[in-house]
Amino acid sequence: MSEQNRITINGNEFSFEAGETILEVARRNHIDIPTLCHLRGTVSNGECKICVVEIEGEDSLTASCSSPATDSMVVRTESPEVIAARRTTIRQMLSSGNHNCAVRGSDDRDWTQFQLNVQKEDDSSELCPVWGDCRLQDIAYRYQVSGEGFSKTDIPYHTERVNPFIVRDFSRCILCGRCVQACNEIQVNKAIAFGNRETATKIIAAGDRPLKDSDCVFCGECVQVCPVGALVEKDVRYRVRPWETEKVRTTCSYCGVGCQLDLHVKDGKVVKVSGTEDVAPNYGSLCVKGRFGFNFISSPERLTTPLIRENGEFREASWDEALDLVAKRFGEIKEKHGSDTMGLLTSARVTNEENYVAQKFTRAVLKTNNVDHCARL
Repeated sequence: MSEQNRITINGNEFSFEAGETILEVARRNHIDIPTLCHLRGTVSNGECKICVVEIEGEDSLTASCSSPATDSMVVRTESPEVIAARRTTIRQMLSSGNHNCAVRGSDDRDWTQFQLNVQKEDDSSELCPVWGDCRLQDIAYRYQVSGEGFSKTDIPYHTERVNPFIVRDFSRCILCGRCVQACNEIQVNKAIAFGNRETATKIIAAGDRPLKDSDCVFCGECVQVCPVGALVEKDVRYRVRPWETEKVRTTCSYCGVGCQLDLHVKDGKVVKVSGTEDVAPNYGSLCVKGRFGFNFISSPERLTTPLIRENGEFREASWDEALDLVAKRFGEIKEKHGSDTMGLLTSARVTNEENYVAQKFTRAVLKTNNVDHCARL
């Protein structure tokens, strides 16, 4: 790190490396500059204008997420001009669409009518499905801003509910572009992009088709990075609030990569899965199975006790009885027909350690090398 690279932020001097942005230097030194559009690992676009800062000697405010730090630069992150600009931007966002967490009218009648209109479009009388877990809401409360004073802008696009995993509520989209960056630059699926339909901008799949008819693979990366209620998992929308769940860290067992994920548990039941951020190997990213393939855990059709077939019918048995029977039958088959008449198919959905034990059992106990796994089936 060169001693020549020095930047002053809020009166404190910091060193930086060439290529670092103002936002990166600030965050590394525990200075909180709020953002809505910035997504680490992607090219910053400065779309949201929330992260603006004041640079001494410049006439206009600058987006800190896309502006490189330069030597001797003097930056103020919470000057009166910066705060005023952020408040205006937040107020404009809250007045656009159905952000009914911090919007109020000039009187109760205006608010009631607004809420009734939201309820009609949303099929719910509750506040936004991500109320309490929304970055825009957090920033609005931080700067004490509501949507009052701006005329409400109606969004002409209907909510998309036709795919099995994700609800796309365009009335709550703030066009920050995080979902587009996540899809194109992190997952590299290139399923969605900014598009214009008539006069209003919209995030679209190719041909403005529903996600189910597009190149979307339903990895859910867009849902995880969405800072508002525009993209929500279908199974939890209006059914689960974030404060009702407990996070349990675990390893995805669908393949051998070892992706880290958080199980969101309510009343002993997994209701949602999210990728564990800032942790290798996936850093928050998941595939469709890892993010959405969990309903089998609480399925009423799932077997919870061993079954033994007798006279053509199944009966419940203890684990000891079932394992003793299996061991006895394996021994009889090996004795009568030889070890190579048996084989073991193990699973690509269990851990490497479990697969190691399975192959060791096959070779050491059954005395055969007939072992394979299910990934190619």
